[in-house]
Amino acid sequence: MNQTTRSAKIRAEKHQPLHDRPALVLAHGAAILMLGMLALAAPFAVLLWAMPVSSGGAIWDFSMGLGFGALALAALQFALTGRLRWITHPFGADIVYVTHRYLSWSAVVLMLAHFALLYVFHQPALGVLNPLEARWELTAGRVALLCFVGLIVSSEFRKRLHLRHEWWRALHLILAMLGMLAAIAHVLGVGNLTDTPQKRLLWLGVTLGFMAVLIHTHLIRPMWMARNGWRVIANTPERGDVHTLELAPEGQALKRWKPGQFAWLKVGRSPLSLVEHPFTISTAPETGSNLAFSIKPLGDHTEALVKTPVGTRAYVDGPYGAFSVDRAADADGFVMIAGGIGITPILSNLHALDARGDPRPVIVIYGSPTWETASFREELKAMKQRLNLTLVHVIDRPPDDWQGESGRIDRDLLLRHLPADTRHWPHLLCGPAPMLDALRRDLADLGVPLRHIDYEIFELV
Repeated sequence: MNQTTRSAKIRAEKHQPLHDRPALVLAHGAAILMLGMLALAAPFAVLLWAMPVSSGGAIWDFSMGLGFGALALAALQFALTGRLRWITHPFGADIVYVTHRYLSWSAVVLMLAHFALLYVFHQPALGVLNPLEARWELTAGRVALLCFVGLIVSSEFRKRLHLRHEWWRALHLILAMLGMLAAIAHVLGVGNLTDTPQKRLLWLGVTLGFMAVLIHTHLIRPMWMARNGWRVIANTPERGDVHTLELAPEGQALKRWKPGQFAWLKVGRSPLSLVEHPFTISTAPETGSNLAFSIKPLGDHTEALVKTPVGTRAYVDGPYGAFSVDRAADADGFVMIAGGIGITPILSNLHALDARGDPRPVIVIYGSPTWETASFREELKAMKQRLNLTLVHVIDRPPDDWQGESGRIDRDLLLRHLPADTRHWPHLLCGPAPMLDALRRDLADLGVPLRHIDYEIFELV
């Protein structure tokens, strides 16, 4: 390691908060995972400690266990989707949301298995299926099952069902609340898991816990946002149909903001509104308290956002995400690969390195459909004069006089532009999902360890 790189790392560590040091991030993540497992296991321990109910046989007990496990998983989902920074910090909010998605599937599978085993082996316990004749607590269980199945179906097939994002969010919230309340009512009504004070205390804790997260997410946080609004002070058109909205704080500015992070943005709406979307903050903290969001119109909401007039009031919920050079203060250099509007978190990280006078080498490979739609190409060119930056534009449909790289970013192109000594550098990827899938395979094939490949997931929900 030369003296310049050593000095750069020392300066970079000054910008790295203590909680972003690798050892602490690892310890924090491990603690969250252990806490999650304890949250799922502890109720079973309470039920066993408080004397188990009389057994109805192995299949009966197994079915009860599946039902209880399903409800424990369902309750955990409220914490995973509550944007609690102490949960999202080690992993990034996008990874937490993906985890929520797969655990939700698991919860519904357990619910269906719980019902199926009873239907096949203990049908008398289910009573009649007609809700007009069935006992209320059994109907509550079936309502809960239908709500959670509806959550999965509406989420997985939202685009095919042509559900607007805000309608889907409202439906998602209603079904989640109704399903959880119905499930708790089912357990309380059936009674075989609430026959002792300890068990009743357990279910009271589960109920209060998920309600506390809901109140924090949908009432307390919007109240804080209402007191700390923002104002759109510029709407600048960029190449590729991108518009950059610049926001100035009218209250408290963003705290603990790192380059490459994102925030949920509400523009021209109430802080209680469900109409919001995550966007990368395309500037860096060193540029001041104003925030910039570079937005490409890809749907109804973004089509309206790019037309936002100056002076519009806005609300910002953030920052979130771990896609930042501040997580890699000890890196010898960086490889950054972007496709389309995926350049925005890359740009934010470059702005930070530029503002800090960081001399470490950076290789940026940027894929665009055409040369004219390569957003921020002039800005990137200007930074090349100040940073130790190698910039490779890859144009899918290049002009006739184009002499650079063309087509797609593939293994051969990576091999041409990434020297062997970059394999241990952090590789920051952002772009469409098919592009990321291919890049991960190609980089791994070139010998880049998976721990050095980081990427931003575009669609969180």
